[in-house]
Amino acid sequence: MKTFNVPIIYRSPLISAIKQKRKQQDRMKKDFTPTLLDFGPLRIQLARHFGFCYGVENAIEIAFKTVDENEGKRIFLLSEMIHNPQVNNDLLARGVQFLMDTSGRQLIPWNDLRADDIVIIPAFGTTLEIEAQLQAKGITPLQYNTTCPFVERVWNKAEQIGAKAYTVIVHGKPKHEETRATFSHSRSHTPTIVVKDMEQTHRLADYIKGRLPAEGFYDEFKGQYSEGFDVLQHLQRVGVVNQTTMLASETQAIADHIRQAIQEKYELADDQIGERFADTRDTLCYATNDNQTAVTGMLETEADLAIVVGGYNSSNTSHLVELCEEKLPTYFISSEEKLLSREEVLHWDFHHHQELHSKGYLPEKASVTLLLTSGASCPDAIVEGVIRRLLSFYGLEHKIHEAIETFG
Repeated sequence: MKTFNVPIIYRSPLISAIKQKRKQQDRMKKDFTPTLLDFGPLRIQLARHFGFCYGVENAIEIAFKTVDENEGKRIFLLSEMIHNPQVNNDLLARGVQFLMDTSGRQLIPWNDLRADDIVIIPAFGTTLEIEAQLQAKGITPLQYNTTCPFVERVWNKAEQIGAKAYTVIVHGKPKHEETRATFSHSRSHTPTIVVKDMEQTHRLADYIKGRLPAEGFYDEFKGQYSEGFDVLQHLQRVGVVNQTTMLASETQAIADHIRQAIQEKYELADDQIGERFADTRDTLCYATNDNQTAVTGMLETEADLAIVVGGYNSSNTSHLVELCEEKLPTYFISSEEKLLSREEVLHWDFHHHQELHSKGYLPEKASVTLLLTSGASCPDAIVEGVIRRLLSFYGLEHKIHEAIETFG
């Protein structure tokens, strides 16, 4: 796989050594057991896969190269390039400005743009409508494009099944930048609807099977279907794709449920289902799959708690938290600074969108074991920072150098 020129400030000698050693030992990526960092009173089980993915490193390289090569020019990002506060703040410090926030709210009016301005497309991609806005200002919309190739793969899959007269169902968060972009690209080819979770999928299945009156669909799914969507016509042949950072098991359950609804509605045998349900397979990116599977493998290890590191608005990170929460007390933090002391921690409750201040997160016992992972947009340097911070609570900061030598 291609390697990228990512600023050294995001790298970690310890994490790089661990990842390189695990890669040498397991080139086919079949071993999802965690890596044990045994510091005596503190034992850290580090997930097999975590941190920067291909798409994120690609985006960072393009963005920083664009800044370096265009001194004196005004440079804008459509919105956050990735969902990591450190990376976005570093770009802001270099003079880059955001045109919109993550929800699509305009921060800088389109009319303020000039034809000689540079606009970087974030890793999530963007809508065809925004591309047209840029084009109208004389800006080539895709000249500085950091859209993740795995996001573009989803767009291609939607176009392919749309060409065969299937309606596209997108499993994603309706307000997320990536889902907005996928919805825009898909609806340019075929009728498209977004479902955010299993609850909405059950409702959609009832509309497919005719159990609910069609007119109720338009209010219930307002803002989530393409213009001219006909609930009676456009749910007869469907295929499911997803936002690349969703929970794999949920996407599979959604696809299975829609498939079953179609099969029941039209009384199809298993070998006939392809007539009305497109086999899109899973459109999650490899990193989302690997990171989620690594967390599943990590959770088979006995531990006292889990710490997940990443941006609070990061979709893929929140799903790692979800998996950990099923088994253990879990603390979602954005950096080592949230670990206030051995007793106190600030952590994000993504269910209720609030930061919590908790006490007693590290048990008072002779040896504490914790599970540690991070999202796909989290720099390895932050993960090392978390490890260093935890070690400092036990007076073991010097042990980090021994760990680097052990894996190096």
